[in-house]
Amino acid sequence: MGIALIIGFLALFILGFPVVYSILIPSIGYVLIEGFPSGLLAQRITYALDSFPLVAVPIFIFVGNIMNLAGVTERIFRFADTLVGRVPGGLAQVNIFSSLIFSGMSGAALADVGGLGKIEIEAMRKRGFAAPFSAAVTASSAVVGPIFPPSIPLIVYGSVTSVSIVQLLIAGIVPALICIALLMATAAVLALRGNMPRAERRPTLGEVLSALLPALPALLAPVLMIAGMMSGLFTPTEAAAVTAGYVLLVSGVVYRELTWAHLWNAMLVTLRSTSAILIIVAAASLFGWILAVEQIPQEFAGWILQVSKDPLVLLLIANLIFFAVGMFLDSTTATLLVVPVIAPPMVLAGVDPVHLGIVAIFNLMIGLLTPPMGLSLYLISSIARISLRQLLWALIPFYVPLLTTLAIITFASDLVLWLPGMLR
Repeated sequence: MGIALIIGFLALFILGFPVVYSILIPSIGYVLIEGFPSGLLAQRITYALDSFPLVAVPIFIFVGNIMNLAGVTERIFRFADTLVGRVPGGLAQVNIFSSLIFSGMSGAALADVGGLGKIEIEAMRKRGFAAPFSAAVTASSAVVGPIFPPSIPLIVYGSVTSVSIVQLLIAGIVPALICIALLMATAAVLALRGNMPRAERRPTLGEVLSALLPALPALLAPVLMIAGMMSGLFTPTEAAAVTAGYVLLVSGVVYRELTWAHLWNAMLVTLRSTSAILIIVAAASLFGWILAVEQIPQEFAGWILQVSKDPLVLLLIANLIFFAVGMFLDSTTATLLVVPVIAPPMVLAGVDPVHLGIVAIFNLMIGLLTPPMGLSLYLISSIARISLRQLLWALIPFYVPLLTTLAIITFASDLVLWLPGMLR
């Protein structure tokens, strides 16, 4: 019956059913056929949402929406433009650098694309950059957001695997910085080859300070959150609440651009986004419970440990699985359905669960840029008003730094676990 459940999910998904229905219909059918009480459905779904760590998800989504509506993103972009606009690639480098800063407050790739994406692409086009290149830079740099704290996918991973969310979030810092450095190097090489525009001169110290001061309150938000978690002052969920309060204070009192209309719109968008995520969490919890009852994870563990017991070989197998899954499922669904099956044998073979989490989530983020279901591809092509084919051609050089980062964090576990090790 467990295999039948998986086949049912795949069949409905291929037929075009929404992913929630693809999960729920076979799951409900299993409960009814096996004669379990119907109240079990409500129990398992409600139990999945009774999670303190998951409270951080809507709060971080709310923070990203407030920043988009209250002018925070524009100040971040102007500061990044002043600081790195002279580097080869000009606004392409600004785009990448801004994504790192913005991700430190939103925690989501699509929030980065939706928030900074429009500003970045329009600015690059006005400076003479081709639309496909501008879109490719925006899409590839947004991948960094979900591994740099705060990270909604890492919070979901931690809630599924019962791994310390603080350690997961801290572990994402070094890989995110590596990815940003490689993306900036790639953009510089492409810019030099294509003779792309950049700022005419280096900024003076006065110009840097003039751009920094308006952006400084926003830049301090991720510093406050990371410092608080590393010092043990608050949990990731509490960090989300502190960050939200701080951003509201900055937007309303310091910048004075937050209005009641902005607040209302941010709450509505947050409600819709949160509902879309948590309904998948609830449905996947029921699906995962059924797989556990049918002992599918145990059977998979036995099979994969027969292939190899070497942690590195198992990580390579996991990478192939996550890459394939990421081509079709969004990161939340993939994390909820695949991680509970893959993680136990990996950990049993000696793979650190924090290391596995960073590898898995970053791999799934690359899936946002991988057809046929890459969500960022469709959003970015719509914002940039270009075809999907144009975007994919422009993205080809940027897959190199992304896959290189994935290889580094796969093989260099000590690098990934260095900062979390300081908390242990």
